[in-house]
Amino acid sequence: MRIVLLGAPGSGKGTQAQKLITEYGIPQISTGELLRAAVSEGTELGNKAKSAMDSGQLVSDDIVLYMIKERLQEDDAKKGFILDGFPRNLSQAASLDTLLAETNQPLQGALLIDVDFEVLMQRLTGRLSCENCGAVYNRFTSPPKVEGTCDKCQNALFHRGDDHAEVISNRLKTYENVTSPLVNYYKNKGIFLSVQGVGDIDEISAAVKLELESAKIS
Repeated sequence: MRIVLLGAPGSGKGTQAQKLITEYGIPQISTGELLRAAVSEGTELGNKAKSAMDSGQLVSDDIVLYMIKERLQEDDAKKGFILDGFPRNLSQAASLDTLLAETNQPLQGALLIDVDFEVLMQRLTGRLSCENCGAVYNRFTSPPKVEGTCDKCQNALFHRGDDHAEVISNRLKTYENVTSPLVNYYKNKGIFLSVQGVGDIDEISAAVKLELESAKIS
């Protein structure tokens, strides 16, 4: 299985990626994690990436693509991979296709976890986190038993600064403008897949599995 996961912030694609890892025994390749690991390890590419980030610039696509190429050569990726966080735009999608053709690992599917804008806003603006134990709640859909207090450790819950409505609305608009054109890109290539990302997590996982099986991806 060689797929890329698509979805707006708050769509739950990270959760579904973990389910796929367990189900199919293939790695999730997150470009964010690759960058953080390379910077932490002080590799040549990591140092280049750190230099860009320290100066407030975006890490170049060439650096990210090379990191992906290196990661795909590791043993656990031989059976397949779940790519998350890249591509984010049409230019990156074309570059990724070129890279995967060179390594004889072309994508079999681009799976969108589709969630309406209003639901995403509710999920993200209602998020409450516990700094002590890491538990996450939502004031609208899964509130703690005692307002503002973690059920597990009784610590005070906090609302992240980037979880405010205006910030989130801008993030979603950026996604819509820049990333959503990938839907048509992958439709034109005949590998686009989609499931609704609303409801019970296990029900969504079952829908994902059915969609992949229908496309004969395993």
